[in-house]
Amino acid sequence: MKRDACFQLLASLLPDDIVVSTYSSAFEWLAIRPHPLNYVAVGAMGLASSHALGLALAMPQRRIVVLDGDGSLLMNLGTLVTIAAAAPKNLIHFVSRNGSYEANGGHPIPAQGVLDFAGIARSAGYRHTESLSELSAFAAKVPALLSASGPTFVELHLEPGDTTPAPDYEHIHGVRARREFSEALARGEGFRATMESHQ
Repeated sequence: MKRDACFQLLASLLPDDIVVSTYSSAFEWLAIRPHPLNYVAVGAMGLASSHALGLALAMPQRRIVVLDGDGSLLMNLGTLVTIAAAAPKNLIHFVSRNGSYEANGGHPIPAQGVLDFAGIARSAGYRHTESLSELSAFAAKVPALLSASGPTFVELHLEPGDTTPAPDYEHIHGVRARREFSEALARGEGFRATMESHQ
C-alpha cells in the first residue's frame, strides 16, 4: 500500500474528526485533509500517541484518530501500555509502517522482518488490533475499525518511498494552527457528527 492512498480513504471517512499526526504522516495528511481539527504533534518524536491519549481522555464523546509512524512509535513504545491501561473507547491508533525513520533521512528501523507492532499492541492490552498490507482489505475493514469501541490499533504495511509533499514547517510550528484548533474545539466543530457516529 501507499500511505497517500490509505490517507485519502481515511479522509473520506473522517470529515470532522480530530486527527493527531506527526512528521511525514502529518505533512501528507494536511495536504489531503486540511481542517482546523488537525492536531500536529512535532518537536518531540514519538509523542503523537501520548497527545492523542490526552485528547481522548479529555473528550470521551469525540473520536480521536492518531496517524503515527513506525520510527516515531519506536521512540515511545511505552505509550502502548499506557493507552491500553487507560482504555479510551474513542481512540484509534494507525501506524504507518514503511521500515524507515523517514523524517530523519530514511534510515531503516531496527528488527525489520521481526518486529510485530500489532502483536505488541495486542500484548499491551489494546482491545482491537489489525495488521493490513492490501488497500482492498483496508477499505473493507476500516469503517468497522473506526466505529469499534477502542482502543484500536491498526498497523499499515506500506511500500517504501517518500510521497510526502514539501513540508510546511511555518504552518506546523506556527501559532495559527494551534489557534484554529482551539477555536474549532470551542465552537464545537464536528462534535455532532462525532456523537452520531458513536450512537
